[in-house]
Amino acid sequence: MLKLLQNLDRRWIFLMMGLAVAVPILVIGITGRTLPETPTPLAQAVFDAVEALGPEDRVLLSLDYDPASEGELGPMATALVRHCAERGIKMYFMALWPVGPRMVQQNIAKVIKADYPHLVYGEDYVDLGFKAGNEAVIKVIVTDFKQYFTTDSRGTPVDQIPMMREVRSVQDMDLLANVSAGYPGSKEWVLYASTPFGIKTVVGCTGVQAPLMYPYIPKQLAGLLGAIKGAAEYESLVNEWIRGRRLATVLEQGGMAAAEASALGQTLAATPGAAAEFTTTAEAASLPPEVKARLIDVAEEPIPGKYLEGQRRMGPQLVAHLLMVGLILAGNAIFFLGRWFGGAR
Repeated sequence: MLKLLQNLDRRWIFLMMGLAVAVPILVIGITGRTLPETPTPLAQAVFDAVEALGPEDRVLLSLDYDPASEGELGPMATALVRHCAERGIKMYFMALWPVGPRMVQQNIAKVIKADYPHLVYGEDYVDLGFKAGNEAVIKVIVTDFKQYFTTDSRGTPVDQIPMMREVRSVQDMDLLANVSAGYPGSKEWVLYASTPFGIKTVVGCTGVQAPLMYPYIPKQLAGLLGAIKGAAEYESLVNEWIRGRRLATVLEQGGMAAAEASALGQTLAATPGAAAEFTTTAEAASLPPEVKARLIDVAEEPIPGKYLEGQRRMGPQLVAHLLMVGLILAGNAIFFLGRWFGGAR
């Protein structure tokens, strides 16, 4: 057996890795279920930074990535846009990468136009498009936004866009959110915007870029989403919060006070099956039957797949990583056993 393992054809390893990736994709695709995520403090900090904003606050969303990095960064950009749209925050989109506008338009179509059609372009969100110049763009717009952005992506003068009339520079933003795959991106925003001017900043970046951003936490960066793991954590936080809000709305319709309904809604959203169990308790006795039924429906309503991409992509990654760890341990065990038996002979 030892000789067999020592001389194992590497194609068996390739087959195991293929199955480790393929099987979770098939299982998640068929069942629609994803693995639970426990948010880290960095992902929680990004969520809290957006939660601290109100409907009249402004967030600058700079999407500086391309389709090659969409697998890691797309889900976090989608979750950011959805979180801001749900809270009614004014969103200012831009890009420092030539393909960035495509990513912006993709998220606007996927989230805002599809699920938040009541948001008005020019009043609730605006697409300023791409500007060449890398970090030079940041250095200018932190003091004079309109020097670079004279029109939006549609060619409309910014002075004719209602939500741009009171914006003089990036310093007028309440939050800077950057999703970046490299240069120019997160590091440049930190160096030339958040550090010198104290602009509250959160970033999402690829796995290889994340270690470069850790030294900026917590002063220059309020929060960080690293790779698909960070995207999945933030995505789960946003999904749970939105479900909690909708449960709270149902509880209010049943006569519960707003503050109590809000707290209870978030509690019920955090645990699968908690809403159904709650409807059988004495606390829910005063709720009308139709409200109880609606509460269960909202709690069990499936989340659209486009808002689960981060968590879905974590499945095959988790199994593949476990296989890699197992193979490393097995390889070392075979090596030392070989030396031990060889020495015995």
